[in-house]
Amino acid sequence: MVNVNYMSSGEIREKFLKFFESKGHKITRSASLVPSDPSILLTIAGMVPFKPIFLGQVKSSLKRAVSSQKCIRTNDIENVGKTARHHTFFEMLGNFSFGDYFKEDAIKWAWEFFTEVTGFPEEKLWVSIFKDDDESYDIWHNLIGLPEKKIVRLGEKDNFWKVGPTGPCGPCSEIYIDLGEEKASKGGGGVGVDERYLELWNLVFMQYNRGEDGSLTPLPKRNIDTGLGLERIASVLQKVDTDFETDLFLPIIEFVAQSAGIKYKEDRKKDLALKVIADHIRALVFMVSDGIVPSNEGRGYVLRMLLRRAFRYGKVINYNQPFLYEAASVVIGLMKEVYPETHKEENRICQVILAEEKRFQETLNIGIQILDNIKDELKQKNKDKLSGKDAFKLYDTYGFPLELTRDILEEDGFGIEEDDFKNEMKIQKERSRKSWVKTKASPEDDKINQKLYQDILKEQGETEFTGYDSVEVKTRVIAITKDDKLADKAAAGDNCKIFLEKTPFYAEKGGQIGDKGVITSTSKNNLLVEILDTQVPIEGLIAHFAEIRQGDIKVGEEVLARVDSLQRKAIARNHTATHLLHGALRDVLGGHVKQSGSAVNNHHLRFDFNHFAPLTMEELEKIENLVNEKILDELKVETKISTFDKAKEIGAIALFGEKYGEQVRVVKIGEFSLELCGGTHLNSTSNIGLFKILNEEGIGSGLRRIEAVTGESALKYIKEKESIIQEVSDKLQVIPSEIPLKINQIIDDAIQMKKKIKIIRSKLAHYEVDSLVSQKKEIKGVNIISLKVEAEDNNDLRDWGDLIKAKIKSGIVVLGTELDNGRVALLAMITDDLAEKGYHAGNIIKDIASIVGGKGGGKKTMAQAGGSKADKLNQALEKVFNLPILQCSNSPIKEK
Repeated sequence: MVNVNYMSSGEIREKFLKFFESKGHKITRSASLVPSDPSILLTIAGMVPFKPIFLGQVKSSLKRAVSSQKCIRTNDIENVGKTARHHTFFEMLGNFSFGDYFKEDAIKWAWEFFTEVTGFPEEKLWVSIFKDDDESYDIWHNLIGLPEKKIVRLGEKDNFWKVGPTGPCGPCSEIYIDLGEEKASKGGGGVGVDERYLELWNLVFMQYNRGEDGSLTPLPKRNIDTGLGLERIASVLQKVDTDFETDLFLPIIEFVAQSAGIKYKEDRKKDLALKVIADHIRALVFMVSDGIVPSNEGRGYVLRMLLRRAFRYGKVINYNQPFLYEAASVVIGLMKEVYPETHKEENRICQVILAEEKRFQETLNIGIQILDNIKDELKQKNKDKLSGKDAFKLYDTYGFPLELTRDILEEDGFGIEEDDFKNEMKIQKERSRKSWVKTKASPEDDKINQKLYQDILKEQGETEFTGYDSVEVKTRVIAITKDDKLADKAAAGDNCKIFLEKTPFYAEKGGQIGDKGVITSTSKNNLLVEILDTQVPIEGLIAHFAEIRQGDIKVGEEVLARVDSLQRKAIARNHTATHLLHGALRDVLGGHVKQSGSAVNNHHLRFDFNHFAPLTMEELEKIENLVNEKILDELKVETKISTFDKAKEIGAIALFGEKYGEQVRVVKIGEFSLELCGGTHLNSTSNIGLFKILNEEGIGSGLRRIEAVTGESALKYIKEKESIIQEVSDKLQVIPSEIPLKINQIIDDAIQMKKKIKIIRSKLAHYEVDSLVSQKKEIKGVNIISLKVEAEDNNDLRDWGDLIKAKIKSGIVVLGTELDNGRVALLAMITDDLAEKGYHAGNIIKDIASIVGGKGGGKKTMAQAGGSKADKLNQALEKVFNLPILQCSNSPIKEK
């Protein structure tokens, strides 16, 4: 154990941030777990939010930064709880330099923080460096004074960082602490191998660019990226054996253990469950807080997998009811000072977790039962692996993530054919892809042409967008592409993409469709180009999807670009209404509501948002009324350019998954709505005219969708409804306001009529029963009736059975009927005296149900079945008389 003074996790975090602030670093709040980079599923490291700056994708005045970043990793999930350090959710402390200081300061300050701030004894610290990094060696040895034996050179696998096969990369230096001989691994091995030496801090020196041939060339600006795991350093400063005993985990473990009526560190299997639950619930809280909801894809799948894995481990400690939502409150209590958003969202976080627990609870027992049967089968067949097809069925039908199936099987030494599972997933995705028909070109279709667009951008520069201020502009053609190749011109009949120096055409982005319109010449009369769509093939470049109607258009030509103003206005109505809808949802349902997606065109709007329950009619009415209220209030719609940080400070809502630069556009609607948005809007809400919700539905777990119309589309919708109401009114011969009363009267009359018909049928049935009983057959002294009757439903069929059974006193009654929906219903009844002798209605029904394409079963005296083959009903009823068991002279039907 290292001799240090105790420090809480909160103190460590605060001291780290303040230390680097004193070194000229800007403290930046943790970014969301949902990264702005679409190529990354979740934020996995402290550098992820700064990746655009590191790669030069955005311009930034930021030179030095320090943060404590929330991170999620699931690549080693099977080790969580089994080792001292593996986690899914963790906090990464890091300091960063963007073309400013480099190795010397990074190393010097890391050493200063460890030895002077945290108080680590110098003699306990070791470092590793990349084997060829003599510069780092000199700093550690000559400047810091570390003995040569404590500077370990390691290879590229351990001490060389890279973003990918090509691109920015560089050596790194890691700082280790010696935990003492008692922590040594069997066989030792030294730094980088022996568990005695705990890796704490990784200093990455981003100084090279790796080419496709593997060559390294120095970067024009060298960067620093460091990562220090809060959980790891806390375990050392709090003098505990594992991260799970720190103040970040132990309160959660103790709460769960107490609630389950057990004690921590008394049973290894239960301890593992407690650790997994404590780890996963931390991840769940922060993922839900950042707007992720359970689903079967992407981030939602990770969330669902973690929750279901934790819930299943609850079974190990005797939890059979939802419990994670209660543990979530403990996590929030621990973290609310640093992450106040979790406290604000506590109710929603707990409700989302509880709803998913309840959903999984319904299928968990079934899934475990199936897996138990599978394990028995594998043992009998002497197999050690479950087929990928069966694993996929568990995933697809019962919601069992692959990781959960793997966990359960591994407990008994079984594995999974995971390649087969992946293949089944691939087949399903291909089926889904084929069922979805793409209707237009999109940036994704142009991936193979990235080099073409990059060349245009490099040669001509970024397209200037003028569409916020006007719908037409004089401009110059800078490039034309036909069949994905550069062209000098395009003539009548050609389909091409046109690139302009500046354009009023809004390119599809943020859910808003691209503009349509025309391009004409400023110097000749016969040019007419129809713009069918506008897209962004790569950032900074706007492509106009064009069809040349008349004349020809050339690169370098001056033209007039004009947007279809009526369509633009209709789109703007729907886009501004979308912002009002977002505000109304948050006002009525709560601040937890966040936009998950949207689609805005000239016909309607679609808005996806996270919420844990279907909306009631009352809620929908409140939302619709509030939006229309804001329309009537004639709120001014204002836009301004701001920095991202300033926009966030004044409360602007940023959308998860959207990529924002340093400069952002803020759309303000009165005092009601404030959002970051690059779309086109109205000047006043009064121009929306009218807002009408068409539909509200669930599109996934915890995800809702509203579709609505505005302006002319809303009026058209209302007129259509009025027309339907008038038609109903005419047919019912009442005024519109009396329609509900008339319908209720018709329903009541129908109910009364059904009752009368039932009474009449019941009376007639008594007369018909004699006729049916007369058709009985006697086999070996047993009365058997097997007939087709007319019945409305299963209840009616049972009434027939009861009447016949009462009439014959002793016997077997089998009845069948064709229902209105084209299906078949079967019924078997046996009198008590025959049931006592061993006859079984359930077995009879099983024998004949398969003939009509169905299944069935039941008790000794009564059983039912359904089927789809109405044409086979008579055959099934006839088989009753020929059942082998009825032909035996002294052998009653036995239970199967």
